[in-house]
Amino acid sequence: MTPPLIVTLLLDDAAQARFDRLRAEHFPPERNHLAAHVTLFHALPGEHLDAVRVDLTDAADRPSFDVAVTGLRFLGRGVAYTLESPDLAAVRGGLVSAWQPWLTPQDRQRHAPHVTVQNKVDPAVARALHERLLAEFAPWTIRARGLGLWRYLGGPWEPVSEHPFRSPVE
Repeated sequence: MTPPLIVTLLLDDAAQARFDRLRAEHFPPERNHLAAHVTLFHALPGEHLDAVRVDLTDAADRPSFDVAVTGLRFLGRGVAYTLESPDLAAVRGGLVSAWQPWLTPQDRQRHAPHVTVQNKVDPAVARALHERLLAEFAPWTIRARGLGLWRYLGGPWEPVSEHPFRSPVE
């Protein structure tokens, strides 16, 4: 069976480094196999790789855009930063329409973009981190630089391709 495909939003270098640092600091090391990421689709059928790549190239043919980091979400056993962007919603919505027959129930749900910086820890540990990060939180803006395509390998992900957005019109 062909491994499923994952689609992520690619972030600017400064945002990626900041979220990676937080993830390295707070994610259990034995479970931290991935860089920080914003998952847009969790499990597309791997046998449709060529069509997915074409659709991602088409979806990325637009200017890059800002994404607001709006808050923190307590996950029960972890913590995530919440994200908001009308541009991101539009990009994902177009892909949902194109891929409707392939979507799993998880990928059909309302999308709540986020970056998980801690997961799979004791709830008390997660609650303490959530409270600490919330106390020092101030909203900020990051830049979306494109779409990433990955193959899910049962834990680790294998990079397949990147689909960069165009530079914004100045």
